[in-house]
Parts: sequence; C-alpha cells; structure tokens
Amino acid sequence: MQLPGPYSENELTPEELADLKRAKEILENPGFAMKVAGYIGKPIEFAIDKIDSETISRATSKALGKALDIAIGSLDEVVQSDTPANLQHKLLVGGSGAVGGFFGMAALAVELPISTTIMLRSIADVARSQGHDLNQMQTRLACLEVFSLGSTKNSEDDASESAYFAARATLAYEMRAALQSVSKMSSKAIQDALQRGQMPVLIRFINTIASRFGIVVSEKVAAQAVPLVGAAGGAAINVLFIDHFQQMAQGHFIVKRLEQKYGEAKIAALYNALPADV
Repeated sequence: MQLPGPYSENELTPEELADLKRAKEILENPGFAMKVAGYIGKPIEFAIDKIDSETISRATSKALGKALDIAIGSLDEVVQSDTPANLQHKLLVGGSGAVGGFFGMAALAVELPISTTIMLRSIADVARSQGHDLNQMQTRLACLEVFSLGSTKNSEDDASESAYFAARATLAYEMRAALQSVSKMSSKAIQDALQRGQMPVLIRFINTIASRFGIVVSEKVAAQAVPLVGAAGGAAINVLFIDHFQQMAQGHFIVKRLEQKYGEAKIAALYNALPADV
C-alpha cells in the first residue's frame, strides 16, 4: 500500500507500520460508552443525564491530583517485565469497582482515586513495555496524558483532525510548560511545592486533563448508578474502564515510540494518511 503525501510506508519497517496501524485503530475507536451500553443496555443513556456533575468534577480532580503526586514520586517502582501486567491490574481495579457498584455515588470519592491510581500504574507499565523510560518526567506526564484520550470529541475539535491528535493538541502547551517548570527540580521538591500549592503550571495541566477524563468517568458512574448493577456489575464495569485506558495507553505509547525515532511531524503525517477504518 502506498500512502499519499510526502512520506511512504517504506520509511518504517513492516513491523512499525503494523504497529502504527494498530495504534490508529485503537485511538480513533475507543468506544468506552458503547462497551458499557453493550453490557447493561439502554439504561446508561438515561442515567448519564441524571448524575451529579459537580460531584463528578470534585472526585475527578481529587483522583487526578493523587495520580499527579504518584506520577511525580514513584512511577519508577513499576515492576519490570517483558509484557505489561494488564490482567493483574484489571483484577485490582475490579475489586474497587465492586465497592463502587455496591455503594453507588456515595463511594465515588473513595473508589475513583483508588481505581485511577491502579490505572496509572497500568498505563506506566504499558509505557515501559514500549521502551519508554519512567525515570524521565516527560514519560511520567505522558502517562497522565492518557487520561485525556478516548473521550467524546467536543465542539472545539477540528473535524478534519484525528480525535487523538486533537486531544494531544489541547494539552500541548500545558505539557511543554509543565516540563519547563520542573526541569531543574527533584521529585521531592516538586511534591513539596505541590502540597504548598506552588505549582500552578502542573495544576493547569491536570485541570485540562480532568475536563476530558471527567467525560469517561461520567459514563462509568452512570453505568454503576443503573439499578440492579450491584457489586458484581460494578466490578465488571471497572474492568471495562481500565481496559479502555490500557488500550489508549498502548496506542499512545506506540505513537510516541515511533515519534522518538522518526519525528513527530513524520509520524503524524503517516498516521493521518492511514485509512480511517484501518
């Protein structure tokens, strides 16, 4: 297959091209809400309209704040292995989902930070499996960036641009500013400054992520709020929840691995040249 534009597939190895195709298929077809709707049926459409958006916003901010603290301080403790431990993380997050399904919205403030922390560890595991160095702050912030991927596109997204690159563009300025603000600081100094509220650039970065992560959280909570879902259903929904972000992480870090080798502009051109239904 010859791709249109100035770049051809021959600049990537066959394996790399196959990886890029797989990444696009994942990143442009996330479908979390559709997976959940397939699990519990139509009630999710009505439940989404009835959830408390202010409660979701508070819980999302708390969860991502905890994730930021972990990303800065201890992501390098992820266990080294040849493949990411996706199943292990699914089992862990399924347990927290059982609590959420049993207690419903009342458990959100406790359950969401736990499940988000587990997902961050899983995302970091995926990043490491794609060859990314978790000791680098850029990789750690890219792990957090995954939480902004796979939500419903908003009206400001350019319909001519991929949903994935539109989401990354939304975060691009905050990502650069965040990296610059911490470039000469130790992890301990960053954490101390965050606790004192002295890292507004990092906080803006997290708030931008929260605006998209909150959409997927709303879909998750709506599903768990459906009557009769219960603990078992809540566990199953949380497994779908982490599976969604594990897939987003896989696609994201494939693209970033290829960008490191070939450059961002070249990979973006090749990605966009691939058929939408790869």
